[in-house]
Amino acid sequence: MTNPQREVATLGGGCFWCLEAVFDQLDGVTDVVSGYAGGHVDNPTYKQVCDGSTGHAEVVQVSFDPARISFRQVLEVFFSIHDPTTLNRQGNDVGTQYRSAIFYHSPEQQQIASELIGELQAQGAWPRPIVTEVTAAGRFYPAEDYHQEYFAHNGRQPYCQMVVAPKVTKFRKQFAAKLKG
Repeated sequence: MTNPQREVATLGGGCFWCLEAVFDQLDGVTDVVSGYAGGHVDNPTYKQVCDGSTGHAEVVQVSFDPARISFRQVLEVFFSIHDPTTLNRQGNDVGTQYRSAIFYHSPEQQQIASELIGELQAQGAWPRPIVTEVTAAGRFYPAEDYHQEYFAHNGRQPYCQMVVAPKVTKFRKQFAAKLKG
């Protein structure tokens, strides 16, 4: 019998192609959808989000089985694959659409996110303060079809080779025991 439980995490940490490529490989994750959250325009397009006029962040909505992986473990992966100390940027990707953000779906998720950020700050995990936004999840808009599974379909594209692939490689080394079988 399959476990009918499912939890959702909505996370922004730069380009959604990077996040999706990693979370697709994480054991316990059942689905990853690239999209937009945190803005003020209904049904935004990629072009609108990229020009910064909608207030949305590029995010992934990660569905997972909490009996196999906890929300905290999802966040531990999230914090390992992006720089949560740079405001509105990841590397050369600059703008509010690339902000580090956790859009929580329950008070428990909010508490776990806040506690983990506090622990990481206390440990000095980064030389600068964490600026990750922790805010209630609102409307999530799936990105256009061509963004879904982007790395899987376009892995040889230069951006994927220079930006996405190194993050995937780092994740695979650091979390080898948590990869899908």
